[in-house]
Amino acid sequence: MKHWIQAARLRTLPLSVSGIIIGSMYALANPTDQVETPTEVFNWRLFGFAILTTLGLQILSNFANDYGDGMKGTDNEDRVGPKRAIQSGVISPAAMKRAIIITSILTLISAMLLIYFAFGDRYFGYSILFLILGILAIFSAIRYTVGDTAYGYRGYGDLFVFIFFGWVSTLGVNFLHSKELDPLLILPASAIGFLSVGVLNLNNMRDEESDRKSNKNTIVVKIGGAKAKLYHYFLIISAMVMVLVFAVIFDYYKDANPGEFNFDLYIFLIAFIPLVKHLIRVRKNQNPKALDPELKKLAISTFLLSVLLALSMIYLFSDLLVNNS
Repeated sequence: MKHWIQAARLRTLPLSVSGIIIGSMYALANPTDQVETPTEVFNWRLFGFAILTTLGLQILSNFANDYGDGMKGTDNEDRVGPKRAIQSGVISPAAMKRAIIITSILTLISAMLLIYFAFGDRYFGYSILFLILGILAIFSAIRYTVGDTAYGYRGYGDLFVFIFFGWVSTLGVNFLHSKELDPLLILPASAIGFLSVGVLNLNNMRDEESDRKSNKNTIVVKIGGAKAKLYHYFLIISAMVMVLVFAVIFDYYKDANPGEFNFDLYIFLIAFIPLVKHLIRVRKNQNPKALDPELKKLAISTFLLSVLLALSMIYLFSDLLVNNS
């Protein structure tokens, strides 16, 4: 059990639910024109299955990554990060393959229940669309490193992480709640996507040399470590700017206290502190191995940002309800 828990890489799980938190709490704090109360939009059962499905996808991705890199020999003695399950021999390839199949089935079942709770026997077209998205997400989680055409070995991992952990996660779960696509939510969705790519970029910077030897052509391998740092600064700083712009627009749009600056809405700025410290550590870093602890720190900082932003939106909306009453 200990080895399976390690293979699931628990430190990556808070990051995976960040988009779900923002998208769901935005639905709670921002009911659509077709409803009168937020409870008609937000559904706790839907929120729970969204979390469960996302965790399943992340664990599936981690299992598949362990299996794919292990079978290709990418996880070898040159690897800087912690030893993986197949690499160290604590889990056999056959057992990991079975775990991938089981996790895929369980995640698909969770996704189907999520879709049912969101749309019921209505919105048949939406149900089919989200079922296709769920299958694509499962397929993408596996194909990142598994197979001869694994897209992670061709430098497309960043794009897929941005799409699925940013846009699909945040915008998708909000649509499941509200049945509407809110353009304003693109800003925090993109921010979460960028921060998620930042975690992947850290991983690839750490493993640059071993990936190059194994012909795993990540973006870091393609552009080199120096430019990868600049790319990392762009990802983190852009995410911070987008969240700040979102808050300003959200504050103005809701106008809970006309003529007043709503300090409570900006409590998420607390999460900028560890993000800035993270950027400073990355800038000063000269040893790829020292980047490994930063993966966990960036993942937790992203989770903190999502929770604080969600709380601030809910607080502002509750303030608006009080003023209107």
